[in-house]
Amino acid sequence: MSTPFPFTAVVGQDDLRLALLLNAVSPAVGGVLVRGEKGTAKSTAVRALSALMPEVDVVSGCRFSCDPDSPDPGCPDGPHAPGAFASRAARMVELPVGASEDRLVGALDIERALAEGVKAFEPGLLADAHRGILYVDEVNLLHDHLVDLLLDAAAMGASYVEREGVSVRHAARFLLVGTMNPEEGELRPQLLDRFGLTVEVAASREPDQRVEVVRRRLAYDDDPAGFAARWADEEAAVRARIVAARELLPSVRLGDGALRQIAATCAAFEVDGMRADIVMARTATALAAWAGRTDVLAEDVRQAALLALPHRRRRNPFDAPGLDEDKLDETLEEFGGQDGPADDGDGDGDGDDDPDPGPGGGPGGQPEPDDAPQGDGDAAARPEAGEGGEPQPSGGAGEQSPARSAEPFRTKVLSVPGLGQGAAGRRSRARTEHGRTTGARRPRGTLTKLHLAATVQAAAPHQRARGRSGPGLVVRRDDLRQATREGREGNLVLFVVDASGSMAARQRMSAVKGAVLSLLLDAYQRRDKVGLVTFRGSAADVALPPTSSVDAAAVRLESLPTGGRTPLAAGLLRAHEVLRVERLRDPARRALVVVVTDGRATGGPEPVALAGRAARLFAAEGTASVVVDCESGPVRLGLAGQLAGELGGTAVTLDELRADSIAGLVKDVQGSRRAA
Repeated sequence: MSTPFPFTAVVGQDDLRLALLLNAVSPAVGGVLVRGEKGTAKSTAVRALSALMPEVDVVSGCRFSCDPDSPDPGCPDGPHAPGAFASRAARMVELPVGASEDRLVGALDIERALAEGVKAFEPGLLADAHRGILYVDEVNLLHDHLVDLLLDAAAMGASYVEREGVSVRHAARFLLVGTMNPEEGELRPQLLDRFGLTVEVAASREPDQRVEVVRRRLAYDDDPAGFAARWADEEAAVRARIVAARELLPSVRLGDGALRQIAATCAAFEVDGMRADIVMARTATALAAWAGRTDVLAEDVRQAALLALPHRRRRNPFDAPGLDEDKLDETLEEFGGQDGPADDGDGDGDGDDDPDPGPGGGPGGQPEPDDAPQGDGDAAARPEAGEGGEPQPSGGAGEQSPARSAEPFRTKVLSVPGLGQGAAGRRSRARTEHGRTTGARRPRGTLTKLHLAATVQAAAPHQRARGRSGPGLVVRRDDLRQATREGREGNLVLFVVDASGSMAARQRMSAVKGAVLSLLLDAYQRRDKVGLVTFRGSAADVALPPTSSVDAAAVRLESLPTGGRTPLAAGLLRAHEVLRVERLRDPARRALVVVVTDGRATGGPEPVALAGRAARLFAAEGTASVVVDCESGPVRLGLAGQLAGELGGTAVTLDELRADSIAGLVKDVQGSRRAA
């Protein structure tokens, strides 16, 4: 087994280390979600924490790590005889992003359950993590149904496996830690809320600290065992402090004054529900125990708020997590002083008892450069002479500063026709592991979803030949049938946005950006990937390659300048190339192209004919498309509608895009073509 990087050698990242240690002291806090850019010690700090966790006593031979002092009465390996136990290190179990449901919760042998009535259960990762740490790297990329199972188990302290009326339950209490890079997409708000604490991490901009990160990382890579030995004393000290804080925790007093401050803070920041109040109370108590105190002070309440509330303040995916610290201090001061221990005005909060994450600091890996695409390509900066009164592009006096987006609205559902089989989502129909049952087939590989009626129907004709004599059904593997299910998939929604001079009127561009922002919100809710191609001047630019980070697309959209000619063909060809590359990376994910334009094409020889030929490439490949018609004014040329016809899609105006424009209408992107 490789030697982990010492927790106490991690440089900086005080909030991250403190949040992890508080959960080690009190797992009831609810786990930690660590958000930050790549190369910021997220994974290193989490993996290093396992070495600091106190050993656990387990029942000898129990696959579910039952506590010998209070074994789980429903343990599948029970009942346990008293006496026999063993001590071992607390486990840290990693859940891979591509894990199956059976790997997470365990697998039940359906064939033996039906034929023999035996619950043959193979434990999953939730059982392995019981009384330890369950770590999910890139938790935002985990499939939704796995996240739901994971967080349900974390909330209930138990895992349930159900297969056609056969069920197994076992205890599953663990410290849940997730890490994620927000550039790759966000978690849904209700899932964010299930993590007790959230920490934002970033690489230090101080040269001296960065030098120390590199120095320690290189020393560790050269001699992991020797480097760890040099930090052994600090590691032992923090481990002993965790044990002492755990023993002190039941004696910590959470007074009425502290409770009032917690309640007032949650109310002042308008967090939803009561989970934030409970998490803050548990975190403040753990902070006091970590500091070696039996009373909760106002400083504990303040620190608890900074860790427990920022991610619960988000109202939509484009809101950055954060907390107004001035408002926090005002609230604490207003509701302080009503209970002695909760008031730090008597000198107790002078800094001597400030909680600290323990000695030392160190690298979580060498910082990496931020190589995310910037999207401000040469096309946006290339001077181009205007024509027909159009504003000049960048470098000329005609370019207009970016217009602000209008308020977003709820849009109609745009979906890809047919039946796909891409990643689980909420947009288009697809064959999925979860959803309504539509039929049955022979299983390919491991049986996961039994179709009971089809299995019985397949086995019934063979009962006499198999010598059936009792009431039980004689079932063989060839009889088993896998249920086929239909649900929803996420798509790649590629926005192709006209930023030329014909779109440059500020009020008009503001409405266009508001419409695209509304579609981005819809893509976020439906778990789509998104991409953004813009065209203006004489070329097109990939402002954002396909990504799960919808908020990154919103940022690029907000800063989009306008002006210049309308190279519609260039925009379509660039979009076609983006889709070609993306099909190689993710062939199962179907695309939906949303072209936002007034349909005009200018610049170069035969721009309209060239745009038509480019559009017919999408139609020939059967790519689903919709044109958002941005033409305004009393005289309309209908060019967007003609473009939609060339694409093989349909056109909607900005007004028609609103969900409330025609009550109850669900518009399929190729609905009009099929109706014709």
